[in-house]
Amino acid sequence: MRERIITGIFLIATVLGIGYIDNYYLMWAFIGGLYLISIYESLKLYKFPLNINFYIISVIIWVAVLFTENSLNPLFIVGSIFLGLIAYRPEIEQKLFLPFLYPTIPFLIIFELYRDFGVSLLGWLILVVALTDTMAYFIGRSIGKRLFSPTSPKKTLEGVLGGIFFGTVGGLILGGYILEFSTIYTLILSFAVSTFSIFGDLFESYLKRRADIKDSGNLLPGHGGILDRVDGYMLSSIVLFAVLNWNI
Repeated sequence: MRERIITGIFLIATVLGIGYIDNYYLMWAFIGGLYLISIYESLKLYKFPLNINFYIISVIIWVAVLFTENSLNPLFIVGSIFLGLIAYRPEIEQKLFLPFLYPTIPFLIIFELYRDFGVSLLGWLILVVALTDTMAYFIGRSIGKRLFSPTSPKKTLEGVLGGIFFGTVGGLILGGYILEFSTIYTLILSFAVSTFSIFGDLFESYLKRRADIKDSGNLLPGHGGILDRVDGYMLSSIVLFAVLNWNI
């Protein structure tokens, strides 16, 4: 527990410091560093060999982000090349592209959210997901009785519903200070982010269960790996990006 608390304080201080500085290239380097570590961890989740080609492609994608207006463009090109290679050499396993879907797409979208909406939106996203996760844990521990999903035996329906409720309400209140959207729109965003943060965490549990491992890594004492800490942001960031770009 002592390690977990110390690591948590360090993580919070790091994120607050980078957010306060709010430098474009520093944010690119920070998110990119987390992404590259997550690629390493994802290879264990997918039971892939530690092949340097995964890292080379990941670095190329992340560097290319600096030279395009849409952060997903480099991935589209890599995906097109990969599909062409599969057609040319059918022996190539299609599943080898999985790390470039998850966690690559979420990290690209997180950076795109920063580029399009600024650090305030990322701060809001972090707070909503953290509030959802925290309240789901405490409510589940205190009154949780019904299993939410066999994928994660520790999650209860009561905890999940409580987490989503407080995450949505908290997101709405915080959004009034941080975001510049209407109340209804902020409510929709809060509910979407809070809900899909639960399923992002659940998806990570699913991958770890399939790989038969407890944590995605051991970089963060008491917390596991990077993917163990950012799993709640993986799906919620995608949904947030989609809703923000929906013409409603």
